[in-house]
Amino acid sequence: MEERLDMKRLKLVTVLVAALMAPVTPSFAQAAPAAGPQVLRDGDGAKSVRFENMHQTRFIELFFGTKDPKTGKLVAPCFNTMYTSKKPPASKDTSPQALVKSLDLEKLAKENGVAKVMLNGPKIWMPDWVEIKMGKERDFSGMKAGWVAQLNLPDSGTIEGAPWKPMQIARDSKWAWTKGTKVALLDDPEGNTWILKGFQLGLNPQQTWQEYLAKGTASYKQFPAGWKFRVKTLEQDVIEIPDNNLATIMTDELFHVWDKTGPGMTNYKP
Repeated sequence: MEERLDMKRLKLVTVLVAALMAPVTPSFAQAAPAAGPQVLRDGDGAKSVRFENMHQTRFIELFFGTKDPKTGKLVAPCFNTMYTSKKPPASKDTSPQALVKSLDLEKLAKENGVAKVMLNGPKIWMPDWVEIKMGKERDFSGMKAGWVAQLNLPDSGTIEGAPWKPMQIARDSKWAWTKGTKVALLDDPEGNTWILKGFQLGLNPQQTWQEYLAKGTASYKQFPAGWKFRVKTLEQDVIEIPDNNLATIMTDELFHVWDKTGPGMTNYKP
């Protein structure tokens, strides 16, 4: 999907991208030839695809950090194992742990002519259906993954940020949590409700989704004062189609990803 995500901070991964400031660092200067690496063109001709029955699908994302030869700025094409030409397996595991641990990120970077390859996840996806533009499909250590986005990195060259801090991203995908789905919700002191979109497992999972629901705020070391955690079985679909293709999201201290609900984001606030 030709999705441009303009974000100042996003705690997707714990890996830092080397800063691209003047003068240009050698790693990025050497990694991007005049025409740029092929991954920069993997979104060309991306087509909208709808995926059903995605709730609790396990996935990873790989970000290929490089310099855009046209603008000189840092970008990171993104590939997601949930989105391929084949339906997810019955197990809903598109990123088996053994295959994820076998990934050699440095080797991938060299093979693809980029400075860094960064891993997000493994995570568990919470929405039930997704409409997203998908580009070229690649194979990473036996895991198929489609191009779905390109991240515009800030001048600091990092995609790591502080938890519990809302941010806006530009995207034109849409998805929904359907009636009957059990969801995790956060209510902040300003009256906003946030819905969990991506549950972080990581390379060394600390708890399951069910354990997380049972523990609630006890899962956190620093749960924000004035916030409330609740679990709800939806009585109607929560459909997310952000106004002006601008979404408001947030990560927490456990790397879970939350989306704001209500006007401008979803059809109602659960």
